[in-house]
Amino acid sequence: MKIDFRKMTRDFLLGESKNPSARAYVESVLRILDEVRPKSQRESRQLSVARQNLLEIRRHVRELENKISLLEEQVKILEEGK
Repeated sequence: MKIDFRKMTRDFLLGESKNPSARAYVESVLRILDEVRPKSQRESRQLSVARQNLLEIRRHVRELENKISLLEEQVKILEEGK
């Protein structure tokens, strides 16, 4: 079996082997929203609502990640007990 060091290096350096997390997607959209310049009051309010919604999504994602890590720890403890 031949090991492809080029692919391993590319995956490591570029992070191609990892899928972005939900948190990364939310942060990316927030950065994009920060760069958008509204042309009217209506657009300004829409951007404000979108930003607030994303902040709520980020909060929920953080809560879900905490719950997942807690559940993973509990599963590990249960597996060690067997």
